[in-house]
Amino acid sequence: MRGKIIIRFIKDWTLPVAMGMGALLYLLFAFTPQLETAATVMGPFFATILPLFMFLILFVTFCKVDFRQLRPVAWHFWVGVFQVLFIGVLMALMLMDEDLSRYEVRGTRYESAIDTKVLMEALLMCIISPCATAAAVVTQKLGGSLEQMTTYTFLSNFLTVLLAPVCFPLIEKEADITFLAAFVKILHEVFLVLVMPMLLAYVVKHYMKGLHRRIVSVRDLSYYLWACSLMIVTGTTVKNIVHAQVSVWLLTAIALLGLVVCIVQFAVGRYIGHYFDHTQEAGQALGQKNTAFAIWLSSAYLNPLSSVGPGCYILWQNIVNSVEIWQYRKKARS
Repeated sequence: MRGKIIIRFIKDWTLPVAMGMGALLYLLFAFTPQLETAATVMGPFFATILPLFMFLILFVTFCKVDFRQLRPVAWHFWVGVFQVLFIGVLMALMLMDEDLSRYEVRGTRYESAIDTKVLMEALLMCIISPCATAAAVVTQKLGGSLEQMTTYTFLSNFLTVLLAPVCFPLIEKEADITFLAAFVKILHEVFLVLVMPMLLAYVVKHYMKGLHRRIVSVRDLSYYLWACSLMIVTGTTVKNIVHAQVSVWLLTAIALLGLVVCIVQFAVGRYIGHYFDHTQEAGQALGQKNTAFAIWLSSAYLNPLSSVGPGCYILWQNIVNSVEIWQYRKKARS
C-alpha cells in the first residue's frame, strides 16, 4: 500500500520531484570534496546529453501528431499579439531611460544595488522566449490538442527569431550584433531543435510504421524524458545561481518578478483561450517558455546575468504545470 502511495505521488508530482533531484544532486556533488572529481567529469557529460533529450522529447511527441491538422487557428493570433505587445511595453520602459544603471536599495544597515537594466533584461527573456517544446507534452497530458500546440510552438519560435534580433541591439548597443547575423544564428538553433525532430518523426510515421507503433505504444514516454531533461536543467540553473556574482537583492527581485510574469502569462493565455474553447492550450502556449533556449539567448546576446531570469522561471512554470496535472488527474479519478 505504501509503495502505491509513493508511486502515485511521483506520478502526480513528477516535475517537482525531478527539479528537487536536479538541485539536490548538483549541491551534493558541488559541495562534497570526495565527489569533486566525479562532478568535473559529469558536468560536461550532462551538458552534452541535454540537447539529445530535447531532440528525443520532440521526436516522440511529433510521432503522435496528425500532420494534416497542423494549421493556425484564431487563438494563435491573439496569443502572439499579446506577446508582442508585452515585449513592446517592456522595451519602451527600457528605452525611455538610457541611464538605467543603478537603483540603490537603502534603509537597512546593509547597502546593496539592484542593476535595473539586468533586471529588465531578465524579465524580457521570460517574455520573448518562445513557447516551450515540452508545452505540447503537458497539453497532451491535460487532454488538450497536441496539433494546435505543435503548430503554435513553430509559430512562437519563428516570432522569437524575428523579435530577438530587433530588440537585442537596441538594449545592448555596445554589443556587436547585426539583425542578419542574429537572425541566421537563432534560426539555425530553431532548425536543429525543432524542425529536425519533426522531419524525422514524419519519416518514421509514414515510412517506418513498425518502429512508429513501438514508439507511440510507450505511454508517457515523452513526459518522462522531459522530466529527465528538467532534472539536468534544474541542476544547471542552481549552479548558475550559486555562482552568480550578484547581490541577493537582485536575485530576489528577478525571482519574484519572474513569478509575477509567469502568473500573468498563464492567466492571460487562459483568458484568451476561453473565448475559443481552448483554455488549456492557450494558457500553456503563453505561459510555458523554452527556458533553456532563453538562457542561451541571454548568455549569447545580453548581459549573461540576465540568464538568471529564465533560470528562475523554470521553477515557477513547472510548479504551475504540476498543479494543473495534479488537478486533472484528481478530476479524472473522481
